[in-house]
Amino acid sequence: MKTYAIRRRSGWESTRELEVAGKRSARVGSEMPDKVRWIRSYAVVEEDGRIGTVCIYQAVSPEAIREHARAADLPATEINEVAATIVVNEDPVAV
Repeated sequence: MKTYAIRRRSGWESTRELEVAGKRSARVGSEMPDKVRWIRSYAVVEEDGRIGTVCIYQAVSPEAIREHARAADLPATEINEVAATIVVNEDPVAV
């Protein structure tokens, strides 16, 4: 599997909607473990005030990510293969 960054722009009105979508995404992903693996996501406030995400996935292809997105009813605005991972500091842990 290769690693991909997926941009889901302005997909949700609120973080509550995003939580529901995340559960749906996890369920769909569990049904296709040989094709797609969700690693992590960052929720971002878009310019229009809606919530978007930057998601890191491992997948066999961009089409597998699109298949997952369709099945989970998620936008997949941009899909880019990750060229390298550079970690300066670990992700902060919410307290």
